[in-house]
Amino acid sequence: MKKLLSIFVAAALFTAAAFAQVSHEDSEKGFKIMEDTEDILAYHGDYSATISFEVEKPGKPKEHIQYKIFQRTDSKLMTVVQLFPEADKGVGYLRNGDNIWSYDPISRKFSHTSMKEALGDSDVQLDDIDQNKKYWRDNYEVVGFEEGTLGKYPVYIITLKATTSEPSYAKSKYYIRKDITLILKEEEFSGSDRLMRTTLFPKWSKVPAGYVPTQIIMRDELNPGEQTQQVISDLTFDALPDKIFTKAYLEGLN
Repeated sequence: MKKLLSIFVAAALFTAAAFAQVSHEDSEKGFKIMEDTEDILAYHGDYSATISFEVEKPGKPKEHIQYKIFQRTDSKLMTVVQLFPEADKGVGYLRNGDNIWSYDPISRKFSHTSMKEALGDSDVQLDDIDQNKKYWRDNYEVVGFEEGTLGKYPVYIITLKATTSEPSYAKSKYYIRKDITLILKEEEFSGSDRLMRTTLFPKWSKVPAGYVPTQIIMRDELNPGEQTQQVISDLTFDALPDKIFTKAYLEGLN
């Protein structure tokens, strides 16, 4: 009888913990910190950059992929053009608000896609390079807020649960420096709480416009040994002409 009672109590405590909610105060604090991680970045208004990927997969030679990205962060406008390898040069992606297209330069056709689409054979998806401060409140709820350490850094640990279908993963956990709101690590989970991907941000650089993650490592947790290293270069913040964010621009590159 005592054993059954103990099991019942344990189950009740587990159920209570499972349905425990983050306080409104911690939820607001979590969202504010996530928004601060966007504010501290150099990406505001118009910018362009070259993004190089080194893709590692067990039993295969390293693959190198390169893209040029143009974005107007306050208007949900983004154009991505593949530069390398030569065989895929000109493959592109265009975002205008909630509409996202992929472009095939061989058939010269556009097709609707989503922000979940991977860039080439990498572990990087379109929503990984999208910069949007409103993204957090529009697509998530805060389900975990705590403090801890990661390496030598005191961090906030914020867990977000997706409330729309836009995020690529059902739940994400962020480890954010407390002194400067830079993301050091991100863990992404399925709806069944299985760890799907881990992203590390080992190198940040300070430029006049803010901070830039100059090295990002994304590890596929479902396929041990598979990862993509991302390096950003040629970053500029000049105003971009409107024509860059059109289908005609992608068509005219080839």
